[in-house]
Amino acid sequence: MKIAIIGLGYVGLPLALEFSKKYQVVGFDINKKRIEQLKNGIDRTNETTSIEIQKVLNKDSIGKGLFLTNNVDFIKSSQVYIVTVPTPITFAKTPDLRPLKNASKIIGEYLVNGDVVIYESTVYPGCTEEVCVPILENVSGLVFNKDFFCGYSPERINPGDKLNTLTKIKKVTSGSNTTIARKIDELYKSIITAGTHLASSIKVAEASKVIENAQRDVNISFVNELALIFDRIGIDTNEVLEAAATKWNFLHYKPGLVGGHCISVDPYYLAYKAEELGYHPAVLLSGRRVNDQMGQFVGAKVIKLMINKGFVIKNSNILLLGITFKENCPDIRNSKIIDIHTELLSYGANVDVHDPIAEKDEVISQFDINLIEDINNIDYDAVIFAVAHDNFLSEKFQYLVTDKRIIFDLKNMLDSPYVDGRL
Repeated sequence: MKIAIIGLGYVGLPLALEFSKKYQVVGFDINKKRIEQLKNGIDRTNETTSIEIQKVLNKDSIGKGLFLTNNVDFIKSSQVYIVTVPTPITFAKTPDLRPLKNASKIIGEYLVNGDVVIYESTVYPGCTEEVCVPILENVSGLVFNKDFFCGYSPERINPGDKLNTLTKIKKVTSGSNTTIARKIDELYKSIITAGTHLASSIKVAEASKVIENAQRDVNISFVNELALIFDRIGIDTNEVLEAAATKWNFLHYKPGLVGGHCISVDPYYLAYKAEELGYHPAVLLSGRRVNDQMGQFVGAKVIKLMINKGFVIKNSNILLLGITFKENCPDIRNSKIIDIHTELLSYGANVDVHDPIAEKDEVISQFDINLIEDINNIDYDAVIFAVAHDNFLSEKFQYLVTDKRIIFDLKNMLDSPYVDGRL
């Protein structure tokens, strides 16, 4: 069997590595630089190691192993196509299906009788059959569920997590008919040691994925709203949550910024489908509104702390530690740290950002921010520990924590009497 993986990011690469241990796999990505880096054993996402890549790398595209390419012609003659491209949102917070549609067009050019196309990208229920399948049919000239077949198996990768990796997370699978569903399920069973869950339909599988992140988003929005309320009352949110958590059935979520490519995006996909069907999802969108304002709230709170301590805000110097959307991960997609940065700048402060894990070029491209490397040359008036990278707990950064400046601990990572504020 020859498998083509379309998209080699946080989801596609681990999948390609695992399948290539048992099958002939072509890993395709439109990013030439990404392909060249992977061929040299460099994974900028830090999801794998050079050793793991070299173990399965096949430079001839013949036989078992992983052949990496940005030349789409090499996916030809595959029997299984797996799509792992991003599914972002537009500026208007509606689904941006362009990467998904483009991947479907590419695959349609090479489809032949008996081929199977599996989508892993997070979408709203119905998207695979309503959007992707017509493209595959139109481009290939083949008939769905007669000449070719489809499946959906939602990705569950947790970027930066070295414990809950691909093979250790149960995989939801589905197919466009009963026979294909079983074949797809068996295919994933061959690499997923945690097992699989065969859903009754593609729509059920699609829905199961989108609600995983929507549920988490709503839960976090509740405690974020509590943080907004308790800040006005003048009590510590974390102390309240610790007290409440002494009851056995209390769900101990913590307040924080909700960014990244999944939790902050997926609820909009479900909301889009709901509104298309005439239903306004009040809870989903209310939670999104609360979570989307937390960066602005943190920025304003730091300014208030500075004013109360006698600092002049105009031209003050503030250091933001971290810009990725989560700890120990270089991913900056939809990072809400930028909202803090924007809020601080609006008060006339000078804001530096330091993050030893983020890719400097990507930060410049996406946020127009130059990451600084040397944090010793400026006497900062405030320091915000914004992302809980492990190395921020080293002595190199702990010297910053003094009573001479405002210290804001966004991730509750510091055990120090000099911390002035937390979320």
